[in-house]
Amino acid sequence: MSDKPASCDLILTANALVSVTETFTAQNSIAIKEGKIVAIDSFEQLSSQYHCDNVHSLPHHILMPGLINAHGHSAMSLLRGFADDMPLMDWLENKIWPLEQQFVDPEFVFDGSQLAIAEMLRSGTTCFSDMYFFPEACAQAVQQTGIKAQLSFPVFDFPSAWGNGPDDYLSKGEALIQQFSQHSRLSIVPGPHAPYTVSDQVLLDAKQLANRYQTGLQMHLHETEFEVNDAVSSNGIRPIQRLLELGLLDKSFQAVHMTCLNAEDIAICRDTELSIVHCPISNLKLGSGFLPLQALDKADINIALGTDGAASNNSLNMFNELQTAALIAKGSAKDPSLLPARQAIAMATLHGAKALGLEQSTGSIAVGKDADIIAIDISQLEQQPHFDTLSLLTYSNIGPRVSHSYVQGKCLMQDYQFTAASKLDIDAITARAKYWQDKIST
Repeated sequence: MSDKPASCDLILTANALVSVTETFTAQNSIAIKEGKIVAIDSFEQLSSQYHCDNVHSLPHHILMPGLINAHGHSAMSLLRGFADDMPLMDWLENKIWPLEQQFVDPEFVFDGSQLAIAEMLRSGTTCFSDMYFFPEACAQAVQQTGIKAQLSFPVFDFPSAWGNGPDDYLSKGEALIQQFSQHSRLSIVPGPHAPYTVSDQVLLDAKQLANRYQTGLQMHLHETEFEVNDAVSSNGIRPIQRLLELGLLDKSFQAVHMTCLNAEDIAICRDTELSIVHCPISNLKLGSGFLPLQALDKADINIALGTDGAASNNSLNMFNELQTAALIAKGSAKDPSLLPARQAIAMATLHGAKALGLEQSTGSIAVGKDADIIAIDISQLEQQPHFDTLSLLTYSNIGPRVSHSYVQGKCLMQDYQFTAASKLDIDAITARAKYWQDKIST
């Protein structure tokens, strides 16, 4: 029998490694082959087991899974700061929807998606979920840049820039599902906008499409108290109960926001095993309310994190999101033990993967999973002293210290610079953002 070492494509070795499933101490290195993690051990052990000409030695860094932004509207990065300090419905009806009708087209979505992807990669996100018009343009940006994404194509009862009505949205969405059914980094799911913009039959049609192709389904739900109260006044039923009776709720359902929940609502979440996508900063900025995280956690409901769009957050930094989620949980319940660092990090990684149906391939550092990994430089004075790795990742301003990003083992950012593999040109992206700023401002 030959004792010749096996070969691998890349070995990453660092000061520390956080797998999310557990925190390793002696194990600080990862062997990668054909985009997959094949071994996790000390560098000495991996060096003896594998022949590899490509070693990224990062002695002042932490390795961890790439973050998963489970809800956003990427192209709205071009509307950052366009309409601030307004309640949700006023913001939507009087600012965002009129502007979108005037300006949003495939060019807008491609440029905005590139801007968002660049921002997300630079702050540690390697996979995101998007819900916006012209998802084919966002798909083009995803394909080019090498990031992972779930695209939730929008469905409304009314016409928009992307389609003339629900049948058109569903037809175009089905074509996209078929087109990308074998893509390793991109999935397509129906994205009915919200209970107040989509009627029963259209919701049933969207769910039927999701069932046909065994995809998830993402939807804004219980975003504000006004939404819930208005539904009860109009229909005599809370939105989540309506969706339950229509048969939409199951393990594949991704409920975004969920700030206004009572005990019966939480019981429905538990019984249907749906996932919730918590967007704490957007909820704060729009004054939408607070996710009842303590009660949901007691009910063992999967909670992921999302930034929402930059128009209602102004940042796509998921480290900011997980820190804010942890602080809100503690402050609102007056209990500092709630949502500890380990759990907050899991919400931004493995729980996000579970919400998107991707937990078998990403969300943690484990043998057999895709090598979706980020490296964080902890050598600067703002990271000193360093007593606890999980605390550092959660409560420090760590997003700007992400120095390397890998998706399926491919290095998209190295030493804070985008690689050729990402096809991201910062100067060109910035120029396009300025172009849209000028166009919208005139």
